[in-house]
Amino acid sequence: MSTPIRWRHDRPLRRRPRPEPRPLTVIKSALGEAARVALAEPFMLSIERQDIYLRRLPKALDGLRIVHLSDFHYGPLTDSRHLERAVQAANDLRPDLIALTGDYISHDRSYAAPCAELISRLRARHGVFAVLGNHDHWTDAELIADLFRLGNIRVLLNEGMRIDLQGESFWLAGVDDTMVGLEDLPLALAGSRDDEIKLLLAHNPIILRRAARAGVDLVLSGHTHGGQVTWRSEQSRSGRPRRRMLRGLGRRGNTQMYVTRGLGTVVLPIRYGCPPEVSVLALRCLA
Repeated sequence: MSTPIRWRHDRPLRRRPRPEPRPLTVIKSALGEAARVALAEPFMLSIERQDIYLRRLPKALDGLRIVHLSDFHYGPLTDSRHLERAVQAANDLRPDLIALTGDYISHDRSYAAPCAELISRLRARHGVFAVLGNHDHWTDAELIADLFRLGNIRVLLNEGMRIDLQGESFWLAGVDDTMVGLEDLPLALAGSRDDEIKLLLAHNPIILRRAARAGVDLVLSGHTHGGQVTWRSEQSRSGRPRRRMLRGLGRRGNTQMYVTRGLGTVVLPIRYGCPPEVSVLALRCLA
């Protein structure tokens, strides 16, 4: 006669604990994922929309849309299909103006012609305007400027012009690159009226302090790539903007600045935490 089995319910079953992942395994996994993202992010084009309120903007120009592109860096490290997507995205937005703020190629002048051909496809209701960056000067600034002009792009090198729209006007200026010592802001603003709104294209955002002293209302810049590889926000722990502005909208006094993350890359074909962008800036009256 067999003895019945008695189940004990007062003692929980013991399970073998799962081994904790080793620190090196965790680190390798995290680095692998970061590398995957960094290699993919240069092609993750982002459309950034930003309203910018300007105290001197005439009411008739409220809602004026500017598409801002910068830092194409057309060359062996940049896939031309990525830049073609950016140009198509800019045209699809049907902007009033397109602003280009430099560094169209990196180091090889053989890329100037194909880059200019691509950029000449840009379309805006009231024109496409450009300034040059340090990489353009380090390569062949004169060639790039001439090719752009042939493509019906207005290149502003320390010069400005009055744009008349809907019975109102504003002064649109562009400076040559600061890093190569060719910036002349007073010359770019020569001819503007004291009471009219002033928009400035400048490759390097370091110009902000001088632009504020000169009474510029809005500066559009590139150059920084948003940091290209960044692990931090644009604000410090105190909530204040960091001293060096890398991306987005900032201000000094009554002068505002928008710094785009740009489209291309330099040194290494990677981005992390700042994907390439096409900026859509809507100018608004400050009621």
